[in-house]
Amino acid sequence: MSVTEPVGVAPAVATGTATDAPRPVPGATPPRTPLTARAAAELVGTAALVAVVVGSGIQATELSQDVGLQLLANSLATVFGLGVLIALLGPVSGAHFNPAVSLAEWWTARRGGAGVTGRELAVYVPSQIVGAIAGAILADAMFGEPLVKWSTHDRSAGNLLLGEVVATAGLILLIFGLARTDRLRFAPVAVASYIGAAYWFTSSTSFANPAVTVGRAFTDTFAGIAPASVPGFIGAQLAGVVVGLALVAVIFMRGKTATAGAPAPLRALGGPDES
Repeated sequence: MSVTEPVGVAPAVATGTATDAPRPVPGATPPRTPLTARAAAELVGTAALVAVVVGSGIQATELSQDVGLQLLANSLATVFGLGVLIALLGPVSGAHFNPAVSLAEWWTARRGGAGVTGRELAVYVPSQIVGAIAGAILADAMFGEPLVKWSTHDRSAGNLLLGEVVATAGLILLIFGLARTDRLRFAPVAVASYIGAAYWFTSSTSFANPAVTVGRAFTDTFAGIAPASVPGFIGAQLAGVVVGLALVAVIFMRGKTATAGAPAPLRALGGPDES
């Protein structure tokens, strides 16, 4: 669950830069931030995100027996928590908190866009996974649950895997779409809102994040996922990355260079920037 695009700065803080400065992308990495600081931000941010997801799930089940209300409470807490984390840590690491986002950004960089390098990817992903596990353990500790208890919540049905493909593809499309249209300033609200909506319109309740999926296997609570279901979910999420990037390439296709005789009205009415 997070933000990305061709390299630069964090998604949420892409405003106020000089017009000739490189534009950050959702999940993009600020150039002058030490890698150690970025890794710490990804670890802490992912830990906090999972603590919000798991902790609010535990609290919801203790306060109500209505599954609908439990999901509502869980999704609202996640929306607010994720939005705050992106706004806070975006300027440091790009606020990925998600190996799927980091991987998509790395792939974009390999294709000539901006994004994290292979070395940065190798640091980001382990930081996110460790953070997710720590966040689940922290949430369990806060609510007096066993610190590590493998989840028994089976999520292996095919329709749930399809839901993960859809959820992850939509997240990648949103993040890179914001970057392509120079609207990264909306990332904290847009990404958090999308995840909140995807809780309800996808059958899987939108994990859309391999690290979070691994972390949630460590808690046998409302938000947990059985370890046996983890590989399928991660595979579906990686498939969602591919679908999402393909959609970005088609929908936000780069415009061709303007010809000398191109009519001015198109540009004046907000047509593609052909400069």
